[in-house]
Amino acid sequence: MSIDAQKDTILEFKSSTFSVPVLVLVSNDMIAIEQQLKEKIHLAPEFFKNSPLVLDVQELNKNELDINVTKLIGTIRALGLLPIGIRKGSTEQNLQALKLGVPVHTSHHVTVVAPEQKQQPPQPAPAPVISESAVPAPTTMITHPVRSGQRIYAVGDLVILAQVSAGAEIMAEGNIHVYGSLRGRALAGVQGNTEARIFCSDLQAELISIAGNYKISEDLNGTVLHQPVQIYLQNHTLVIKDI
Repeated sequence: MSIDAQKDTILEFKSSTFSVPVLVLVSNDMIAIEQQLKEKIHLAPEFFKNSPLVLDVQELNKNELDINVTKLIGTIRALGLLPIGIRKGSTEQNLQALKLGVPVHTSHHVTVVAPEQKQQPPQPAPAPVISESAVPAPTTMITHPVRSGQRIYAVGDLVILAQVSAGAEIMAEGNIHVYGSLRGRALAGVQGNTEARIFCSDLQAELISIAGNYKISEDLNGTVLHQPVQIYLQNHTLVIKDI
């Protein structure tokens, strides 16, 4: 047996998707940026503590508002946030970010034009194929309380028959149902499903989010707290309605 065959695999790379806050900047006023970041962090310190962050400078560049990315990243790190990427940056901004170990996120749109082909005789229609996406994703059911510091991710719907403690995070690509107190963070439709909803028996959440649209505890109207509610998106706005 060769030496290579005797080696045990101790790591592997896998493709995955994570829900990461994106900081969209519309002003290059560093003093105002720092002040507003401090105010946001003060409202939800546990949510923002050591939180990863992607910087989006597209609006700044559209309006020709230059910003010192080196100083910006230093300010963000000093506030306890962790920049993990920059997107829509200029060449100079991207270089500044890379020098500080912050990757550049790019998106390329390529249009492929097929050459003209000779007319072909009609072919019989292929048999229908049922793709994996057509098969409903399984529902994940949790029967025990979700403790502080725990994270749960569900590919389909997520049903929790107990409470979700403060400091816990539950995420689902589909709907979320909590048949107890929801005190932690709940993120539904994390892959962009805008039809996803959150249902809970007692709303006390630190953060609620559907398809990236979120509200923190300070944004919640007092009339919906400690009530059974459903949460859904309407015109890109989170709606919280009594059940």
